[in-house]
Amino acid sequence: MSLKLERPLAVFDLETTGINITKDRIVEIAIIRLEVDGSETSFCKRVNPSIPIPSEITAIIGITDADVANEPKFEEIADEVVAFIGNADLAGYNSNKFDIPVLAEELMRANSSFDISARRFVDVQNIFHRMEQRTLSAAYQFYCNQELVNAHSALHDTKATLEVLKAQLKRYENLSKDVPSLAEFSKGSNYNLLDFAGRLAINEHGESIYNFGKHKGKTIKEVMNLEPGYYGWMLDADFPLYTKQCLRKEMEKIRAERAEQKESDMQSKLDALKNKFKNS
Repeated sequence: MSLKLERPLAVFDLETTGINITKDRIVEIAIIRLEVDGSETSFCKRVNPSIPIPSEITAIIGITDADVANEPKFEEIADEVVAFIGNADLAGYNSNKFDIPVLAEELMRANSSFDISARRFVDVQNIFHRMEQRTLSAAYQFYCNQELVNAHSALHDTKATLEVLKAQLKRYENLSKDVPSLAEFSKGSNYNLLDFAGRLAINEHGESIYNFGKHKGKTIKEVMNLEPGYYGWMLDADFPLYTKQCLRKEMEKIRAERAEQKESDMQSKLDALKNKFKNS
């Protein structure tokens, strides 16, 4: 494989109770950790989601409530998942929009200290869509010339995703082989997003902005002046925990900058008074 790794790459896939990032839960998680030397290790666990699996989801993933009734809850395996990922970057299929945000939510519910934002994210679907515009099954057929059997089984989908990534690297000579470049290429967004849900972003001036709703495109600092209650509304509303965490961090930065500016202004006034009395 021609993939250049500075650190391990953890390719993963989730099966969940649905597609709502804030409400749905993991039912199965599979990870293939690709080491710098090219060796691979795998991890696959079923999870008791603590909420019912809808029948329409069972029809897709083939996992029933009974199948996971005696499985551990995610918070019980969170440390094991974090330990397996270790210092690896993350990769998946449609992972930037779904798997990574869901994983981040579950880790935060488990009170894990794992800093998911410190990783690079390679989304194989975004690479595929920018190159060919297809689904995972079609991608597997197109790149690997094989039919994807047992689709929507987390481990089979994870294996297929890794094989597609390897085939993409082989097929496209102009596609960068290092993870930082692949992560940048597979972002699929005009903005540098602050959160996985795309509610917060960084504009071309390096300022944090709201990326949705009535204040879309406005800086967080600007909205803090225009509508101070907007921040509180977001914290109370049904947004992902990770989005709220990112917003809190940005607000803390803004408050720290204001406090620093206030202190600087006060010092300037004191200096001006000292000079006035000195010269009088």
